[in-house]
Amino acid sequence: QASGMSGTLKGSLTTHVLNTATGLPAAGLAIRLAQLQEPGQWTEVVQRWTNEDGRCQPLLAAGEARAGTYKLRFETAAYWQGLGQTSFYPFVEVVFTITDPARKLHVPLLISPYSYTTYRGS
Repeated sequence: QASGMSGTLKGSLTTHVLNTATGLPAAGLAIRLAQLQEPGQWTEVVQRWTNEDGRCQPLLAAGEARAGTYKLRFETAAYWQGLGQTSFYPFVEVVFTITDPARKLHVPLLISPYSYTTYRGS
């Protein structure tokens, strides 16, 4: 894994989803990335699903990031339904701004049926 993982790569965007009710990664959760084009107008960039580790392929690969405002939409209702549970939040949208496209950006999400937390990771 060391090859290709040097600090010379341009920025990328990754995420990780953890089910804090079970302490386990949230597998099979759909995620959509959109970019704000003009006020109120979003353009979908990519859709991914989390793997058994709650991660997915980078939403923006190294060198694909551009400065701007983005939105990650996590389809939490379908995830909880798949576990036979209901959820207060049908989806979670995390809006953020990329100011330095050369930096790696990691946006984790911690979820439970009645709460969520996100932060800027590294």
